This record gives sequence, structure tokens and C-alpha cells, in this order.
Amino acid sequence: MFCEKAIELIRELHRMSDGQLPAFNEDGIRQVLEEMKALYEQNQSDVNEAKSEGKSELIPTIKFRHCCLLRNQRCIAAYLYDRLLRIRALRWEYGSVLPTNIRFHMCAEELQMTFFFFLSSIVGMRKTRHNHRTLKPPKSLYIEVRCLKDYGEFEIDDGTIILLKKNSQHFLPRWKCEQLIRQGVLEHIVS
Repeated sequence: MFCEKAIELIRELHRMSDGQLPAFNEDGIRQVLEEMKALYEQNQSDVNEAKSEGKSELIPTIKFRHCCLLRNQRCIAAYLYDRLLRIRALRWEYGSVLPTNIRFHMCAEELQMTFFFFLSSIVGMRKTRHNHRTLKPPKSLYIEVRCLKDYGEFEIDDGTIILLKKNSQHFLPRWKCEQLIRQGVLEHIVS
């Protein structure tokens, strides 16, 4: 009982590698919160009993339960914070559109958080006028790409509109293509 479910949440995250996001364990969180509620209620009744009847032998039990409450609280905070860091890293890696298999492992609140994170990053990029997606400088500014599916019209910085049709090849700015490559629309041709 005491903190076992909370520690299992942490172990679950620890088993996954850094680039992966396990499914949100709503049942585990709920069980930890129910345990915390039960511990709190037991403590409340023991504190009232210790005060009214002067039972000092209950104090070590109360302190132990309180330590368990604090530990459960820290474990849940660590679980949620680690998921937040993983989601943020995946958001930077994949851009504005996360793959379905990653979104499937997220709860509604995490999806909402990624949306607001994306909006705030856009505002920040507009204010600084920098593109912070890649930390390494590109090898070349333009790359050759092949279109894997019909995408339609695609506008580049100079106003040129390019029609991306299946199996067509283009020489485009790298930074404009990276998102479409991640989405599976384009394929980088390495020669």
C-alpha cells in the first residue's frame, strides 16, 4: 500500500528510453490519489483522537502517514514533470504536428498543453525573428526532395508557388522542407 503505486509510476517512465512516451497511466494516478485521500482521512481521525483523548502513541503513525503523503505527492509531480519534458522534446523534434502514435499516448490535458506550448513558441519566434528548431547549422541551405504523396501548392519565401505532386522532385530550402519530411510528404534525396 504505502507509496507502491507511486513508485511504480516512476519505474514505468524509467523503463522507457528518452525518445519514447508511454501511455498516460490514468488508473495509476487515480490509485495514488485514492491512497493519498485514505491516508489523509486516517491522519485526520488519528489527529482528532490524539488531541481529544491525549493519545501520544498515535503521533509516530501520523508522522509516517504524512511522510507517505509527501512521497506520493513528489512521485506524482516527478511523473507529470518527466512526461512534460518528454512531450516538449518530442514537440521540438516533430514540430507542430505530432504523429498519431505519440498523440495516442497523451491525455487531453497534455494535448492542450502542447497546443499552448506551440502557440507560445510561435509568438517567441516572431518576437526574436529566429528559427530555433535546429541547434546544428545545416550543411546546405537547399536540398533535393521527392514528393511521396500529392500535397498541393507549397509557397516558399520568395513567393514562388510549387505544386507538390507524387513522385515530383524539387530543389527547395531545407528549413521549409523539414516539417514536410517529418510528416511523410517529402523525402530527402541523398546523392
